[in-house]
Amino acid sequence: MNRAKVMGRTDAPLLVCVLLAACSADPGEATRDGRLLIDGGTVVVMDEAGTVLEGGAVLVEGDAIAGLLDEADPRPSGVPVLDATGHLVIPGLVNTHGHAAMSLFRGLADDMPLMTWLDDHIFPAEAALVDPEFVYWGTLLSSIEMLKSGTTTFADMYYFRDDAARAVIDAGIRAVLGPHVIGFPAPDFGSPEASLRDAAQFLERYRDHPTLVPGTAAHSLYTTSLDDVRETARLAIDFGAPFQIHAAEDASEFATANELTGMGVVEALASIGALRPGTVLAHAIYLSEEDIARIAAGGAGISHNPESNLKLGIRRAAPVVEALAAGIPVGLGTDGAASNNNLDLFDEMDTAAKLHKFTNGDPTALPAETVFRMATMGGARVLNLDDRIGSLEPGKRADIVLLDTRRAGLTPLYHVYSHLVYAARGSDVSTVLVNGRIVVRDGRILTVDEAEAMERAHAFGARVRAVVERVATEAGTAVGGPPP
Repeated sequence: MNRAKVMGRTDAPLLVCVLLAACSADPGEATRDGRLLIDGGTVVVMDEAGTVLEGGAVLVEGDAIAGLLDEADPRPSGVPVLDATGHLVIPGLVNTHGHAAMSLFRGLADDMPLMTWLDDHIFPAEAALVDPEFVYWGTLLSSIEMLKSGTTTFADMYYFRDDAARAVIDAGIRAVLGPHVIGFPAPDFGSPEASLRDAAQFLERYRDHPTLVPGTAAHSLYTTSLDDVRETARLAIDFGAPFQIHAAEDASEFATANELTGMGVVEALASIGALRPGTVLAHAIYLSEEDIARIAAGGAGISHNPESNLKLGIRRAAPVVEALAAGIPVGLGTDGAASNNNLDLFDEMDTAAKLHKFTNGDPTALPAETVFRMATMGGARVLNLDDRIGSLEPGKRADIVLLDTRRAGLTPLYHVYSHLVYAARGSDVSTVLVNGRIVVRDGRILTVDEAEAMERAHAFGARVRAVVERVATEAGTAVGGPPP
């Protein structure tokens, strides 16, 4: 398979069914039980060789990628065709860190330091408002936003895991989620021990689910004891599941961890055997050379969240260039919509590339292809799912995104990775497949009722505002801005 010259093509509609009988009402149905050929686009494979097939095709059989075809290869007959002419065909993007239900807190509290944001606004609002319905509708809203902007897999840390699971399954997105442990009474469980008691049942229940990957998460070492973090990580190890934790996000964390454990954050995680493949260190900004060496030796990965970190005024960029040089898997994350305030990984790619050029004083730092790999195969490696997702290679799950380049902002097209990182936005996504199923077509979500999700979100918004106004009044502050 040769790396091909890339050219834009603009001469065909998006969807063409070769055999109408095979297509029926929805080509997505054909992919579940049969085959689908995504043909005529520029296929960005994201294999180790960096293969790009201009005018290529991806053959989907059931939930998996069955083959790749070059422009000159003969096409199979009798297979429904998704015409990708004028599109980039890319692996689904992988969002390695977020709090999906917090889309219902989007814009609630902005322009303040991390700990003020958490302690004075987010934690009180969560205590008053977060319940199963809040988590379901907030997670569903975020799933819609992510799918429509090209993210097919995301990792989540939040409460009421069964309701979050219900939302992601309804939406049809691939997600890593499960028990979330924090060292004070949470909306769903009164203690870490209570959360962990039935956590194994959740991991067992979804062990073989086609799109929900069960895992565990501990909030951080500044909110959760090292013993509870150890038990949370151990449960993930026992199930061969991902484990997530906020780590080294704020300058004060080292001192706090040292006071509580006698060690720094990364050293403490290493002491309990948590730095293993499948461990996701969210943010990982304040890392020493010794920390980077420990992470590399253990095999853990880093979720880089540049937009959230910038917005919260974190005064340092994560050492991504150094981490990659050390062989550490690095992916991108949006964090929650309450601190970003969007879940568009195309925005995140653009920001990551430019941030590290600026902080390193080097325009060659984090070139576009490297950043796009972070958003796909890098994220898959961080979540320890690179045998299933992250590239368009035969045998992997058919998580595929079509991005329409027939737009003023994407014309002309000289270099694929340049467009993907510096020019494209989530709004350029036209069609999305997850596990071989078409879940977004022509920019429209097919799996759930988006209007209903937005209506529910507006209703929760009124409740949120009422609680925040009460809290602000008690604190002697004001809540700005009229309701939407």
